[in-house]
Amino acid sequence: MAKHSSGKQKKTPLARYTAIALIAVAAVCTLLEALGIDVSGSINALLGGSSKKCSETVSVDFIDVGQGDCILVQSDKGNMLIDCGEAEQADKVINYIKSQNITELDYVVATHPHSDHMGAMSSVISNFKVDNVIMPELPDKDVPTSRFFEKFLDACDKANLSITNAETGMKIDLGEACADVIAPPKSCNGANDYSVGIVLTHGENTFVFTGDAEKAGEENMIKSGLLKDCDVYKAGHHGSNTSSSDELLDVIKPEYAVIMCGVNNSYGHPQDGALKRITKYTGKDNIYRTDLLGTIVFKSDGENLAVTSER
Repeated sequence: MAKHSSGKQKKTPLARYTAIALIAVAAVCTLLEALGIDVSGSINALLGGSSKKCSETVSVDFIDVGQGDCILVQSDKGNMLIDCGEAEQADKVINYIKSQNITELDYVVATHPHSDHMGAMSSVISNFKVDNVIMPELPDKDVPTSRFFEKFLDACDKANLSITNAETGMKIDLGEACADVIAPPKSCNGANDYSVGIVLTHGENTFVFTGDAEKAGEENMIKSGLLKDCDVYKAGHHGSNTSSSDELLDVIKPEYAVIMCGVNNSYGHPQDGALKRITKYTGKDNIYRTDLLGTIVFKSDGENLAVTSER
């Protein structure tokens, strides 16, 4: 695995003011404790909660499946697979998951019913114990009649799995990591904008996944009020110019971006417009592409990030 930058820069320009405030708080604490007053609980509450650091590492693996999405989130207390690429990528995905010593998937999320995101889903469900399947609720007119989707439904039936409809505000518990569903809304135009959007938080580190949502879908995510500054952004729709809008990027202000696309793909992904918009926030060095680097892995300890890639 190739090593890339580790650690991250803090974004806030208010660091010096925060330091001054903390010095003042410490002085007050010292005075109160000298008077025999225990203020530790109140101070923790004032600062936004416990100062306990994360005790586990969370890995977010962007598995190279060519022109498609496949993301594996691993923690000590749970894991989640977001999409799985085309049907022909099934063996690669299954072997990768097994190589991580995973036999059970707590959550499988199908962001939307396109084959480059869930073509291999039936194989995944057939090869692992799956506890929960989450996908958007689609109107009848948008339900696919394609073979990959029928096989997916058959695999769910065979595994006695019911499908949970994704709803904005839904929370997914992964131990010290938590995933908030930020999309889709009740109605959208087209399958891409039905994409399940997710914000994953582990300590101070945040990841944003938007599936293939285009500008209208991104506007709905912004309206959810659940988006925030993020460390890692999985670029929408493989780096298409129809996604990664200025409006979205101005809200999430990513430090890193991952673009999942195939080598010499026929769509021209990533497209120049999206790259230029993303680069305003990340710079060129913090954009990672599966077509160039293969599988890309981010590891979070709750404070720092380490990045490695297949090549």
